[in-house]
Amino acid sequence: MENVYDVIIIGSGPAGLTAAIYTQRANLKTLIVGGRKWGGQLQLTTLVENFPGFPEGIQGPDLMMNMRKQAEHHGATILDVDFVSGDYSSTPIKVKTDDDKEYQGKAVIIATGADTKWLGVPGEQEKIGRGVSSCAPCDGAFFRNKNVIVAGGGDSAMEEALVMTKYATEVTLIHRGPQFRASEIMQKRVRENPKIKIVMNTEIKEVLGEFKVEGVKLQTAVRGSGLAVWKDNKDNNFSPEEIGGQKLTANGQELNWQLPIDGIFVAIGHIPNSAVFEGIEKDEKGFIKVFEHTKTNIPHVYVAGDVHDNEYKQGITAAGFGCMAALEVEKYLMDQ
Repeated sequence: MENVYDVIIIGSGPAGLTAAIYTQRANLKTLIVGGRKWGGQLQLTTLVENFPGFPEGIQGPDLMMNMRKQAEHHGATILDVDFVSGDYSSTPIKVKTDDDKEYQGKAVIIATGADTKWLGVPGEQEKIGRGVSSCAPCDGAFFRNKNVIVAGGGDSAMEEALVMTKYATEVTLIHRGPQFRASEIMQKRVRENPKIKIVMNTEIKEVLGEFKVEGVKLQTAVRGSGLAVWKDNKDNNFSPEEIGGQKLTANGQELNWQLPIDGIFVAIGHIPNSAVFEGIEKDEKGFIKVFEHTKTNIPHVYVAGDVHDNEYKQGITAAGFGCMAALEVEKYLMDQ
């Protein structure tokens, strides 16, 4: 049948497109269900300087278009439609898309990635790539000698803050709760770094600036007798005015204030795009479980990239996982 493929790849970020390059070059008939918004998180970035092979860097969307053209050059078929459901109970696997079509594949690679969990406040979305970022290793160099905020309280936020101390003049770590969720060792590193200041019990309510990030509106839950919101590495407390902020309104429960800033790094977590894969085992955070290299709990279904990787979350590691999954699929189909 015309719509039976050796492998169906679900997702079109670095993992999915790299997998397709490998499977198609192995003479495996390959279909990519790429999604209505294809290309993954690199489509939301500007200059990418840490992907090998581009000495001067490359724009994220250009990098993804190059990968797409390379997969197509080797013969992969790419559909810009969304995956709806899959029947993995027998082979060939049946895959349904949102245009009411069904395709069959002898093996499937899930490479749907993960989405950044954003703050969801006014002014944020339109400034992604213009001062709002979710990846310090990717974008940190753009903030040399500037002041930045990192939002979050887990290990990822601590890591982002520490990375940014290599570039920024000052890093402000803002957490909405009274205690960090991060491991003790990561908290210790942050508290001992003289470039990092800590603001607890505080939420970012709005991102300010017309074309780029210029500041934030903050709301601090007042705890204790005073309005002190800022804690330095010597446990000194300061008012908003003492750290360059401006108090807007205050009452017994909350303090609203404003802080000028050049950039915001959001590190409140990632949401793996795994919910649509019924019957595929996931961990408590929704990341797909891996059994032996890139295998899922179903023998003919494999996984690659950020949909299972909660550790590295880089374009180059996603591409590497895509290569691994493709090689595993090739071996599996040869054994059949």
